[in-house]
Order: sequence, then structure tokens, then C-alpha cells
Amino acid sequence: MIARLRQIILLGAFGVVVTFGAAHAATVVALGASNTFGKGVSRSQAYPAQLETLLRTRGLNVRVINAGINGDTTGGMLARLDRVVPKGTGVVILQPGGNDRRKLAADNTPEIQSRLSAMGIKVVMLPNGMLHGLPHQPDGQHLTPEGYHMLAEQLAGEVAAALGR
Repeated sequence: MIARLRQIILLGAFGVVVTFGAAHAATVVALGASNTFGKGVSRSQAYPAQLETLLRTRGLNVRVINAGINGDTTGGMLARLDRVVPKGTGVVILQPGGNDRRKLAADNTPEIQSRLSAMGIKVVMLPNGMLHGLPHQPDGQHLTPEGYHMLAEQLAGEVAAALGR
């Protein structure tokens, strides 16, 4: 009877620890277009998934949400901002991409940054220039799995600093 009670107490304590740890994971949202989504590679090879792995390897309890959509514009990102950035998000990595120019659409980056700032969310910008010099797929626009890994490595320090860790 006492052994069974100890088992129940230990299992309950373990559940509290697991729940507490999961509840306090920092949330990072990667918001962007095809190079955030990871066009041409598996979701686990896109930079958001690789960034989460790198940050966890550094000991950070973090969850990185991939909110990239192929072909998206900053207007689309602004329209879905409230849906894809959960309450309590600490950092958004914003990668506007080049679709606004291609589709002759307005650049809504300042408005996105302003809305995120008003919500108390730090913004890490991922300018297209960060993609230069990284390995690309044959289309010349999208990164290879290795390229996405290199991008995640470049972002890891800035994202950790933005999280205050």
C-alpha cells in the first residue's frame, strides 16, 4: 500500500514537472514566405525546425513555430498576424521576402513590426541579404537543407539574445 502511494506521488510529481516545463517553453514564431516555409525541403529541414533544435542544444526550452507560406506577401503576413502569433510569444523572426516587389504589393513590414512591438514581442529581422552566399537549390531562390541549417546557425545567437538567454 505504501509502495503504491509512493508510486502515485512520484508519477504526479513527474507530471507536474513535465507540465511546468512545457508550459514555460519560450515561443518563437518564424513569419515569412517560401524561405521561411522551407520550399523544396521537408518541414524538419526548414530553418525554423533546425533553429529549434540548435536552441534546445544550447539548453533553451523553446518552441519555434513555422508560420511561413509559399508566395506570401507582407500584406498576407499582416492579415494573419493575430492567428499565427499566439499570446505569450517572445520573439517573431520576420522574413518579408521579395514577393511584395514581384506582385507590386505594398510593403507592410513597418506595420507588422509596430503591431508586434505593441504586443510586447521582440522582432528579429531576417533580411534577404542573409540568404546570399548560402547553398541554394537549383532554382537559385530557395536554400538547400544545408543552407537552412547555416541560416539557423546565424539566427540562433540573435534569437537567444532576444529571449534574454
